[in-house]
Amino acid sequence: MKTMRAVGRVLLGILRELSDQNAYARHLASHGATHSGAEWRRFTEHRFKAKYSRPKCC
Repeated sequence: MKTMRAVGRVLLGILRELSDQNAYARHLASHGATHSGAEWRRFTEHRFKAKYSRPKCC
């Protein structure tokens, strides 16, 4: 049973990282902000702008 819980925690951690939930939590902590729709929008716009403004090679 302990093994199943450990596997579940690892899978949940992976899913949170892939869905940007961990990055959003770090963003809230570093900016001292609370969760809101406006803050999530600001966070995602900043990430997308940074991701898509870099030129790609080849």
